[in-house]
Amino acid sequence: MRIASFNVENLFDRARLLGGDDWSTHRTLLEKYARLTRLLQRPTYTADDKALIALLLVDLGLEKSDSGTYVTLRQNRGRLLSRPRAGGLTVVAEGRRDWVGWLELRTQAVTELATHHTALVVHDLAADVLGVVEAESRIALQRFNVDLLRPVSDRIYGHVMLIDGNDDRGIDVGIMTRGDHPIEGIVSHVDDADLAGPIFGRDCPEYSVSLPGGGRLLVLVNHFKSKGYGKASESDTRRRRQAERVAEIYRQRRAEGHEHVVVLGDLNDFPGSAPLAPLLVGTSSAPSDLRDVSAHPSFDDGGYPGTYTTGRTANKIDYILCSPAVFTSITAGGIFRKGVWTASRRWEMYPTLTREQDAASDHAALWVDVDL
Repeated sequence: MRIASFNVENLFDRARLLGGDDWSTHRTLLEKYARLTRLLQRPTYTADDKALIALLLVDLGLEKSDSGTYVTLRQNRGRLLSRPRAGGLTVVAEGRRDWVGWLELRTQAVTELATHHTALVVHDLAADVLGVVEAESRIALQRFNVDLLRPVSDRIYGHVMLIDGNDDRGIDVGIMTRGDHPIEGIVSHVDDADLAGPIFGRDCPEYSVSLPGGGRLLVLVNHFKSKGYGKASESDTRRRRQAERVAEIYRQRRAEGHEHVVVLGDLNDFPGSAPLAPLLVGTSSAPSDLRDVSAHPSFDDGGYPGTYTTGRTANKIDYILCSPAVFTSITAGGIFRKGVWTASRRWEMYPTLTREQDAASDHAALWVDVDL
């Protein structure tokens, strides 16, 4: 059977703030969006809170309207603010109980050719079990399966599942399996928390997949905290907390008797990084026996070990990690890059991929064949 992981970077719609070339500006706006979202949850707004809310609303382009270029303010019941005719805005709510609403990131459509290239990647991967990162919803994933994959493939997926996570930008994680590999159990960790708060920005769902010859494959799909915005120290700490929790879940499942376990997805850091150490190396008291498929002698990276953009070593951020029983059963593995744009033509692309915005993703897909 073939197991694969692919960060599709949204199938149909993507938050406008996550696209475009001016990432430095977009990163600042995302930070302000996140700060304002937290601020609006306070039960009582002080005078300083109101001043900061007003300032952030203006910075996000919401001074004159509830609908800005990148963000929409939903005011369903009650009012957060008023906009005097003389100009400006005034926060009129005294706290969270005075109004019902939220901030919402505006989206833009992914190009039709980009979604077609995504379908080609999934078709060419021919995975029996595919972990999907950054899909908008289960409905979007099912639409992709039926409407886009079917025209290019003689076999679509019989089982499609995605659990809504903690990220309101529509970048959740899910799984697609062939008809002879039904999903027989699901465990969500969307509510896992420690003293610092929620652990997973999306989720770490566990999918129990039935194997045709009997037995089960346990698949944990992940998307760790990005380095893209926020303080580096804070994002490093968040990724380490996530790695620690996934390692804890893995050890627990192994202790319960699960032999065939795979942890896969976009972990947003390179193998030697401190944040990923609890998962890739473990600790002195609990060493990790998870093995990266790229360490297997049969693995072929095509000369570029990285999985993101240029393929540099530092851009190896996508993983398929295997328990010992799965790792010893590997027969082949590699990185599939034909849907990733490269201006230097350092690897083969689809003939129709002639501009960056039509790429299937910035991420290459990972695959591994195992004999279970």
